[in-house]
Amino acid sequence: MRASSVVVTSISAHDPAACVCLDRYFDELATRFPEGFDREGDGAADVDDFNPPAGVFIVAQIFGEPAGCGALRTFSPGIGEIKRMWVSPEVRGLGVGRRLLEVLEDEARERKLRFVRLDTHSSLFQALQLYRTAGYRDIPPYNASPYAHHWLEKPLA
Repeated sequence: MRASSVVVTSISAHDPAACVCLDRYFDELATRFPEGFDREGDGAADVDDFNPPAGVFIVAQIFGEPAGCGALRTFSPGIGEIKRMWVSPEVRGLGVGRRLLEVLEDEARERKLRFVRLDTHSSLFQALQLYRTAGYRDIPPYNASPYAHHWLEKPLA
């Protein structure tokens, strides 16, 4: 499998491919977080926040199969928030996560957002490394997510 086989498109957050990715994402969080994960207790954005005009939901597909996802929503004037970044374990290491992140940042620029923020759990060390190497810097907590240990922000040029 090669990174060139990856097709990234924006879709409805209610699309079956989005639902497959989100279900796998939440299942993985429940397994990786030592405290488990309660989808209902997450307190995060509603999936409708990831549909236009307020946001966008993207999916990476390889040979027509969902292999990753990510979402952007307008958090506050001029600031976007990236959520639900996930890459299938079968394709990690191919640059899919970086590509998803770049597409979401481009979407934020198109919406004239000046900054993008995100939060992550300390057990998602690969994600944290991706974000830091992509130019995200630590900021004070901007939400009360019970699963966030790191809050990051990146200015968009």
